[in-house]
Amino acid sequence: MSTVSTEPARITHLIGGRLWDGTSERTSEVFNPASGDVTGRLDLASADLVGEVVGTARTAWDAWANTSLAKRTQVLFAFRELLNVRKQEIAALITAEHGKVLDDALGEVTRGLEVAEFACGIPQLLKGGFTENASTNVDVYSLRQPLGVVAVISPFNFPAMVPLWFIPIAIACGNAVVLKPSEKDPSAAVAVARLWTEAGLPDGVMNVVHGDKEAVDALLTHPDVKAVSFVGSTPIARYVYETATAHGKRVQALGGAKNHMLVLPDADLDLAADAAINAGFGSAGERCMAISALVAVDSIADELVEKITDRMRKLRTGDGTRGCDMGPLVTVAHRDKVAGYVEAGVGAGATLVVDGRKDEFDGGDQGFWLGPTLFDNVAPQMSIYQDEIFGPVLSVVRVKSYEEGLNLINANPYGNGTAIFTNDGGAARRFQNQVEVGMVGINVPIPVPVSYYSFGGWKDSLFGDTHAHGMDGVHFYTRGKVVTSRWLDPSHGGLNLGFPRND
Repeated sequence: MSTVSTEPARITHLIGGRLWDGTSERTSEVFNPASGDVTGRLDLASADLVGEVVGTARTAWDAWANTSLAKRTQVLFAFRELLNVRKQEIAALITAEHGKVLDDALGEVTRGLEVAEFACGIPQLLKGGFTENASTNVDVYSLRQPLGVVAVISPFNFPAMVPLWFIPIAIACGNAVVLKPSEKDPSAAVAVARLWTEAGLPDGVMNVVHGDKEAVDALLTHPDVKAVSFVGSTPIARYVYETATAHGKRVQALGGAKNHMLVLPDADLDLAADAAINAGFGSAGERCMAISALVAVDSIADELVEKITDRMRKLRTGDGTRGCDMGPLVTVAHRDKVAGYVEAGVGAGATLVVDGRKDEFDGGDQGFWLGPTLFDNVAPQMSIYQDEIFGPVLSVVRVKSYEEGLNLINANPYGNGTAIFTNDGGAARRFQNQVEVGMVGINVPIPVPVSYYSFGGWKDSLFGDTHAHGMDGVHFYTRGKVVTSRWLDPSHGGLNLGFPRND
């Protein structure tokens, strides 16, 4: 039975270190996906309010940009400790509004924590170079300086981790931040943002503004926003990139994916089956790094499908607080959209091996349920192959050889993540060199890089040329400056109108 509804909580903006006390003309509902209940009412910002928030950040930035690296690092270490202590609380907020199971939510926070730890090394990361006597009595050295106010627009599927990919590095580099989280599950982002104030970050350096397209457009066009970091679907990523760059901003816009997992005949099929389950159905498939297309060489396809099917029968879908394997989808509209793809796959002639629409669910009757679903004999022209479904639907595409599988992957317009399962080191090395994808796993189904490397795809999975976190993140949130310096000796003088030479 559905849980008893209570009065929805107000969820509002965090501006200058304080929750907003104004009155919003527009609000939206926040749901618990496992029950279908409305648990929150979210204030949506107008363009004018976004402008006020950017102004607050701009005012706070002046002092923060000139704060010593020693003091910035103290704040970062304090934030890291607070986040580590509160990670269970943040995970519970994620489960309550997104629906993913608690263990998965905790893993999300932990991966975000890694980036905060990376940012704690900012004094080393911002070190410039120095060349003495590049020319006679002339020294040359390089600096990296903050941009100003930067915007982060984050998706629903990782309400804590994705903001943490960007914000610790942006703040460490000396910028002020305006975060616009997803309207579907905003509470975790607000909770993480409040930890910055507790860690000693000056008011106004970290701000959260909620909203829809009106708020997004205001950020993309505001003259005081110098850079935009975005994660979401490819159509919106393209829109963010085109709009923000047209207004002179630096942009990293990470888009959608159709991630393939190629399984060769010599692979450990038990390992591959486990990986397909974990990567296909974790977080209900609502991951940009989820495996949604399993490319199996014909000779082992039947056995692999059988192993995957056996494992799927053991999965339990339900409320993320009840120890289930998979939770609900984030909204009823998204559940219905994914269910529509299942129907389309059947209509197109794919073999529906496991129908997640017919599962039993350990949760509220009105929850947004769809169980793990498996298709076999999927053809590349089918919509379940071509589109990013973003749900627990795994499609098996059969190929005759490694070459056919590689060509299939490279022909796809997306290039976010991919994996190969094989015991042949030569095949694996060949694959990592030939595949046209930004992140590659070898017997690893979800190759999300650790924080000191950078996250990002190729082709229609990335707009802009800078990836998230790692040194790419440091470079994105700073501008390079080179200084050529000469301190004159008292005996030096004279005029010379010739072009400077490196003598």
